[in-house]
Amino acid sequence: MDQHTDRRDDGAARAGATLTIDLDAVRANYRLLRARGAASTGAACGAVLKADAYGLGMDKVAAALAREGCRSFFVAHLDEGIRLRRLVPGDCTIYVMHGAMPGTARDCVEHDLTPVLNDPGQVAEWRALARELGRELPAALQVDTGMSRMGLAAADLDRLRQDPAWLDGIAPRLLMSHLACADEPAHPLNARQRRRFEEVRALFPGVPASLANSSGVFLGGAWHFDLLRPGCALYGINPQPGHANPLAQAVSLAARVVQLRTVAAGDIVGYGARYVAPGERRIATIAIGYADGWLRALTGRSQAFVDGVAVPFAGTVSMDSITLDVTGIPEDRIAPGRTVDLLCPQQTVDDVALQAGTIGYEVLTRLGGRFARRYLGLPAQE
Repeated sequence: MDQHTDRRDDGAARAGATLTIDLDAVRANYRLLRARGAASTGAACGAVLKADAYGLGMDKVAAALAREGCRSFFVAHLDEGIRLRRLVPGDCTIYVMHGAMPGTARDCVEHDLTPVLNDPGQVAEWRALARELGRELPAALQVDTGMSRMGLAAADLDRLRQDPAWLDGIAPRLLMSHLACADEPAHPLNARQRRRFEEVRALFPGVPASLANSSGVFLGGAWHFDLLRPGCALYGINPQPGHANPLAQAVSLAARVVQLRTVAAGDIVGYGARYVAPGERRIATIAIGYADGWLRALTGRSQAFVDGVAVPFAGTVSMDSITLDVTGIPEDRIAPGRTVDLLCPQQTVDDVALQAGTIGYEVLTRLGGRFARRYLGLPAQE
């Protein structure tokens, strides 16, 4: 088989829906982001693979990005890092953004993971472990520049200025912070956070610095520093809301029809009697619901597509099913076992997020485990 052949899980014929992940699109997005950093400051480009690569499958996504040359990966939790270490080459650096929970720092050493130290407690535990092992231990240091979520606070940095021994035994490999409003380019906090980050960076001469998340990459070279940290942009979510998306769509989703029926005027469809047929309607029930991550908030707001033709939701999104008004769709184009599209060129992750009143991150990371998964762009041996 060539590397672009579709691969179907043996359970695809039994599954209610199929999620297709285009690894070539993920790699193309990585190249685009890497090129922006290289053209501005010569910044390298890492990849954020937390939450199972935003729900798309860490194993396949990590391998694809490693083949593309990515050597800096970020996860949220220690167990994610342990899993990722088995999936990427040994010369890759894996940063655990939450650091290590109390009492688990040694696991970072055993699995060659680099913790991101966010507070004095984590610094103290990493320093103590370095003393116990009799050697320096690498770490990333995260500083809070205005988001007040995670990172060393101003008081912690004052302590460091007064007592440089505070980091004894710790070898900083990366200085990082996180932008709160990067998807709003005109927001004054972006410039304020950059200035604060530059001030802190002066305390760590020679240490690589990283500030730009997905949207931060598009703020410009002043935010790029030495390492970009894209996450959602790798998977096709628009990092610039309100502007054309420069990224390739990496996911599509199709659900199977379970049943078709005709209802009369006045008939009720779905829970809560929220939909009353205004006339004779043709209703299709598809095998996907909020247990699969298709948000209940999409009730009355979203649609599916049959061969590119939009068909509206009719009734409440249920746990395992959604009802569609397919009136007017020719019978030979829809039948039990046939599929309708939910994520497709006509309806992206960002479109669905807008309908649900949320963000693409939530839609993507909620996509469920009951789907059959199909990967495009796998090498022949996988």
